[in-house]
Amino acid sequence: MRALTYQGKRDVRVETVPDPRIQHSTDIIVKITSTGICGSDLHLYEVLGPYLDPGDILGHEPMGVVEEVGPEVTAVAPGDRVVIPFNVSCGHCHMCGQGLHSQCETTQVHEYGTGASLFGYTKLYGQVPGGQAEYLRVPFGNALPIKVPHGPSDDRFVYLSDVLPTAWQAVEYADIPPGGSVTVLGLGPIGAMAARIALHRGAGLVIGVDLVPERLDRVSGYGATCLDLRRYDKGKELGDAVRDLTDGRGTDAVIDAVGMEAHGAPVARAAHAAVGLLPDKVGRRLMETAGIDRLTALHTAIDLVRRGGTISISGVYGGSADPMPLLTLFDKQIQLRMGQANVKRWVDDLLPLLVDGDPLGVDSFATHHLPLEEGPKAYETFQKKADGMIKTLLVP
Repeated sequence: MRALTYQGKRDVRVETVPDPRIQHSTDIIVKITSTGICGSDLHLYEVLGPYLDPGDILGHEPMGVVEEVGPEVTAVAPGDRVVIPFNVSCGHCHMCGQGLHSQCETTQVHEYGTGASLFGYTKLYGQVPGGQAEYLRVPFGNALPIKVPHGPSDDRFVYLSDVLPTAWQAVEYADIPPGGSVTVLGLGPIGAMAARIALHRGAGLVIGVDLVPERLDRVSGYGATCLDLRRYDKGKELGDAVRDLTDGRGTDAVIDAVGMEAHGAPVARAAHAAVGLLPDKVGRRLMETAGIDRLTALHTAIDLVRRGGTISISGVYGGSADPMPLLTLFDKQIQLRMGQANVKRWVDDLLPLLVDGDPLGVDSFATHHLPLEEGPKAYETFQKKADGMIKTLLVP
């Protein structure tokens, strides 16, 4: 089959690799019909190379049609249409029973002390072959796949793999009071969808912050008040603008949908670049003991949230030695919630919004549909924020 593989920093290629096969009695094989490129894939493209091997298959936002099932699979059958969550979760352990599928005890990666394995996402999360490919082996065939109806285009359902549950959890964790206010930092796919979901769920004021004009235009078109970061040379000026919109307090909540790829922070950016040039063993050791992130977005969130408010972090951070302004967090009585999305936890909330109409605008959410063979160019374009690319679906 053809699959998009990691080869080195800013080097991904579509290659011919062996087809996946049934390995366990509850496995299924899915023929992929659409697969997304996620903002967190850029962390692999740029920063997390020490945890990847050349040839690793990337991608964790796939859907398709069941091609083959193991002998103990009864929940789906060949021909069924399914979306595959990015968490590799068993569905029956203690953590899955708590709705914490991203902490699945069956697939936790004990070597690195991390949570549930993820499709297509480094040794830190199990080094499981990903879904930017023609076929995908999916374990836990009776519990993991999300069965969806035939009929609507893939665009209607594919975001159940990551974008929709990640954005839904970001809003849930933000704990916005009815009619309250939230600032969304970063209007890429997750931030843009979080803004739509916050408005759908009754937020009175949604402020979106980004520096890419196309992103600002998309989110303002859904009713958010957007602030162009390029107009604010200093963080305090942005804080003042948000406080001017909220009676001087700041918003009830802030969603950080940026994470480690934040604009600015030149020292941390240089550190990220340097790690990418080191031998993998040395780079891993440095990241695990002294790694730092570009914390511009998080520090901005702390400034923008009102006293007693909540910061919800959906942007990925990977530093082990990040300095945190604990005095300010304590003084402002800020609540922090964060973590990988627990995809299966939110399916029952989301699926009705996809079957009965399209209130979140998923049918037109993708800005680009490209053949899988054009994946390497799409990664480059997405990393450069060029060609108005915000969300890309690859079609094998």
